[in-house]
Amino acid sequence: MNDQTHAPILVVDDNSEDFVALSRAFRHHAVPNPVVHCASGEQALEYLQGRGQHLAGPCALPVLVLLDLNMPGLDGRDVLATLKQEPALHVIPVIIFTTSANARDVEECYRLGANSYLTKPMAYRALEEKVGLLTRYWLGACELPHPA
Repeated sequence: MNDQTHAPILVVDDNSEDFVALSRAFRHHAVPNPVVHCASGEQALEYLQGRGQHLAGPCALPVLVLLDLNMPGLDGRDVLATLKQEPALHVIPVIIFTTSANARDVEECYRLGANSYLTKPMAYRALEEKVGLLTRYWLGACELPHPA
């Protein structure tokens, strides 16, 4: 793992069951990073920008963001576009983690600046495997930027 094990992983997903399964998969792979959950796009931007109930902002910007696309209100595309336009946040890797395998969604997300696009598997065992691949690549193999 790289030297950013103290930085959190931000999961933005309105489905609490998906978040619980993801957290369990991270624990299974002994990921040392804390996992922070935002249940909406609005909550994620408040957290990252230090607004609303998160006035001080996060103690440390996330090492990466796992972002669901289809959420009520601000959806994942809106959050992605905002993150990639903000100078203090645009370097954070954003991994789209969604059930949609629609080619138009994939194209649009990469056009908006997504760093990766992964579909959520339905079976827990497959989710665990995908989280293992994700963590080995993003937290082990990659040299990640240090957000400002």
